[in-house]
Amino acid sequence: MEILDVLTSMAKTGRLGPVFSGADWSTVTSMLGKPCDIGSMSRKRKWPRLFAYGDLELSVCRGRKVSLICVQTWRDIIELPPSVTGGTGTFPARLNHTDIVSALEKAGCSWEPYSPSTFGNQCSLVAIPTGANFTFEIPEGEDPVLNAMGLSGDGHDCSVNS
Repeated sequence: MEILDVLTSMAKTGRLGPVFSGADWSTVTSMLGKPCDIGSMSRKRKWPRLFAYGDLELSVCRGRKVSLICVQTWRDIIELPPSVTGGTGTFPARLNHTDIVSALEKAGCSWEPYSPSTFGNQCSLVAIPTGANFTFEIPEGEDPVLNAMGLSGDGHDCSVNS
């Protein structure tokens, strides 16, 4: 599978294997293995926490549900779990705006510019089916380059005590 196929599929379905907004954390770890624990997202509480499988970053709420999903694409190489992407799980980065738009259109995934994240030297677009957000850096004199692709949370109210 190519990285454009992976990102397009995520934009259409909101999923990468067992990973989706609201996924049970124990199911994710049983299928993908132990992640890198980046740490708490709050100085006052242990949860929510940020975990990573290479360049796939997941925020997990106090109720142990995936609440945010991000694929970091700004590095030279994108590393994702091979069990859900096939092959080595390693992909070349430096994806530009034209490549992303072309892949989304080829897959029949509607999209539109996302003005709240378009300012300065960045622009953004959103995939309509899932709300997946693609944020691009705009190097001077070049086509915008993908910095990150993210799937926002399901908006649940995690009332579980930390």
